[in-house]
Amino acid sequence: MENEKAAEKREQRRTFILNDKLIKVIFVVAIPQVINMIIDSIYNMFDAFFVSGIGEAAIAAVGVNDSLMMIIRSISIGFGMGSASYISRSLGARKDEEASRAAVTTLFTAISVLTVFAIIGLIFIEPLVRLLGATPEMFQYSIDYASWILISAPITAGTICLSQVLRSEGSTTFAMIGTVSGNVLDIILNPLMITKMGWGVAGAAISTDIAKAVTFIILLIPFIKKRTIVSLRWSYFTPTKAIYSEIGRMGIPTMLRAGMFSVATIVMNNVAVSFGNAAVAAVVIANKSLKFVASAVMGFGQGFQPIAGYSYGAKLYNRVIKAFIYTLIIGAIIGIILGIGLSILATPIIGIFSKDSEVHMLGLWLIYSQSITMVPHVWVMIATGLFQALGNAFKSGALGLSRQLFILIPCIIILSSLFGVRGFTYAQATADVISCTLATILVIPTVKHLIQLDKGLITVDAPAVDIDYDELELDD
Repeated sequence: MENEKAAEKREQRRTFILNDKLIKVIFVVAIPQVINMIIDSIYNMFDAFFVSGIGEAAIAAVGVNDSLMMIIRSISIGFGMGSASYISRSLGARKDEEASRAAVTTLFTAISVLTVFAIIGLIFIEPLVRLLGATPEMFQYSIDYASWILISAPITAGTICLSQVLRSEGSTTFAMIGTVSGNVLDIILNPLMITKMGWGVAGAAISTDIAKAVTFIILLIPFIKKRTIVSLRWSYFTPTKAIYSEIGRMGIPTMLRAGMFSVATIVMNNVAVSFGNAAVAAVVIANKSLKFVASAVMGFGQGFQPIAGYSYGAKLYNRVIKAFIYTLIIGAIIGIILGIGLSILATPIIGIFSKDSEVHMLGLWLIYSQSITMVPHVWVMIATGLFQALGNAFKSGALGLSRQLFILIPCIIILSSLFGVRGFTYAQATADVISCTLATILVIPTVKHLIQLDKGLITVDAPAVDIDYDELELDD
């Protein structure tokens, strides 16, 4: 009886996403993700605040190691987002077992890959932190922080993959509960381990590791209690070429895009170092502050993806178009409101983290420039989400890689060379404007393609790979 009720609730979730009013669905699916992202950004600001009490070199070291965390997350997100697009389209096409096999295969593969990465990173820890941009003043802080980041890398992979599976099937509330619980725990543990226990920067990293482990356990609960459409069973581990190809089709471009963001951050840190530790500290403070605004928009973007994926898998192409337009409008409004609010509060926010006048000035330049260009940033983010939801690997990868590799990095180097530190602070905002133009060029033919599909002028292949599981000879 319990299994029947669970199955009924799972089917209700699918029906809700595919048939209910779009505005309602977008808010119901996206709001938990928005809350999740905002809490995550608040946690990052608290993390920076507690570390800032140790000194300027300490907060700069955390900023440098953000690049390492981004690399670990980029690999994990590559696996998670690669399977998420596949899972949403499979569930929309009512191929639940196929979705479950993709989820289980991705989870175990990602954990294995990140375990190997962590071992290699710990062996070469000293040259690694130098490569990330650590100066002699922040070197030991960077070693302490990076070591614990690497130790938790497999848990990071598992947490991100589980969270993406839940989001891909529309269970964003479950994903929110797990992630928010971990972040709240981290906020509580941070001051205890940094100051009370006297562990300094390492304490901040250890606190994060414990929180991640708790998050992983919480995210497993809905699967264990069978409250999800996707089922996590060892028998569903299916390391076949067909599944890895489908995951890699979206996962590799996503991984490369996130990886290039890490490379761009490393370049930014190294350029910032040339202007002094104050510039590095300003970048850390500004980015963590701006993440609060971007997180709300990103939450709507990620909430939009399962709706688009489900609808595309169910061949409801007009619903995909409407969901994209609604999400874009909502995201732009949120971006404008929060961008204005952040600009107004920029001075007191920076003052919380640093009293240094140079850090304050550079931080203001960074925040103001990116607040002004928030709408182009929103456009790029949601356009990327559309391509990921539809499984369009080329456009998703082209937009993401171009933004980081061919636009942001040249902007950092060129503007810094021409205009010094002032040009450096305007690099990210300039990159957003250029990327917005590219996104528009890529989105227009995609929307036209969806219109043609909706009118029946063209047809599309099945949204997910058909696999003969009987030939795999796996025990169920």
